[in-house]
Amino acid sequence: MPPVRLVHLGLGNFFRAHQAWYTDRAPDAQEWGIAAFTGRRPDMAEALAPQDGLYTLVTRHADEDAMHVVGSVVAVHTADEHESWLDYLRSPEVAVVTLTVTEAGYLRSSDGGLDAENHDVRADVAALQADPTAAVRTTPGRLVAGLLARRSAAAGRITVLPCDNLPENGAAAATVVGELAELVRPGLRAQLEEVATYATSMVDRITPRATTEVHEAVRKATGYADASPVATEPFSEWVISGEFPAGRPRWEQAGAQLVPDVAPFEQRKLWLLNGSHSLLAYAGSVRGHETVAEAITDPTCRSWVQQWWDEASRYLSLPADDVARYREALVQRFENPRIRHLLAQIAADGSQKLPVRILPTVRAERAAGRVPAGAALVIAAWVLHLRGHGAPVSDTSAERLQAVVEGPLDGAVRAVLGFLDDGLDRDEDLVREVLHSARELGGA
Repeated sequence: MPPVRLVHLGLGNFFRAHQAWYTDRAPDAQEWGIAAFTGRRPDMAEALAPQDGLYTLVTRHADEDAMHVVGSVVAVHTADEHESWLDYLRSPEVAVVTLTVTEAGYLRSSDGGLDAENHDVRADVAALQADPTAAVRTTPGRLVAGLLARRSAAAGRITVLPCDNLPENGAAAATVVGELAELVRPGLRAQLEEVATYATSMVDRITPRATTEVHEAVRKATGYADASPVATEPFSEWVISGEFPAGRPRWEQAGAQLVPDVAPFEQRKLWLLNGSHSLLAYAGSVRGHETVAEAITDPTCRSWVQQWWDEASRYLSLPADDVARYREALVQRFENPRIRHLLAQIAADGSQKLPVRILPTVRAERAAGRVPAGAALVIAAWVLHLRGHGAPVSDTSAERLQAVVEGPLDGAVRAVLGFLDDGLDRDEDLVREVLHSARELGGA
């Protein structure tokens, strides 16, 4: 069994279809075991512990499955095993901490900094002020506690590598960790920077929740019952930028790209894949669709996606041929009928997703003097979603948002635009376009 040299926070399907898979495929995999911790729910650790962390990755091609047992996860822990978390971070052998905690897990405020008013953030600050080894609740809190433990143990520098769908996710993690550290004790940010460096990555692989059909397919093909298989698509991309002073697996020999700047790849993925996912999640579910594959075969939904891609593609810095190939590949990926990617799953936490997936194009189009019809449609569909149309609402800001969308539709549109970006609610041309799209979708 490989020794633990990587620690991961956010033990879920996305991580297991991606970072764990790349690590398992690296030529030096036997030197790089992963200890993975759940977020708040213990379910995944409880399922994987009896299997010694092993699980089946089911790659779902359009006409067949490919199955592979992944062995890189050598220890699984629930979120409340805080002393184990600290012990791993104290070890000089541990070189990298990776994260898949979703956009909401970084607990950022509207300006991109730490939401210092969040109840859990305040609780973590108080706990760490009283005892640096105290159990904490949040991702920034866990990282501060772990880095404090590493510094006290003089275990050397470590890399924090976020893998969530946030632009410049390394800088985002560094910001929230540093700001929480300063709340614990002025000057602590600089002390933790002595032991931590932050890398940035872009992860691209569609990974829906595994269904009972996937469990049964694994049983029939292998003869064993896997308590937690992962279903994913054939396509996979991982682009990484940053320093790894304590080392890392040879991920590039497993297909990852090590580049000086992730931003062009990050924007392509966030705007084209994730942006169109949000469009389909809200507008497609309003039209009665349940999955991405269903929605993309609807000519109306497909035309909306192409319209959105035309707008967003204007502001991508990658070569036009690269963008065109990526768009063609996305259509094929979305059409895969054996990837049952639920629109309701994608629809969650739009308050965290739309600002990074849609707003950059809105701002750029308005600066160019254009009213972005494709982006306006996404926002309009989200307004209707918040008002009870289509997929059910599951959002960290649900209570606040659902309160502001009550009443007349025009008021709801202005309130949501103002929530997304202060001032957009006073952009009369944009307000009219979003309101028009909302009414066309069936809003009243």
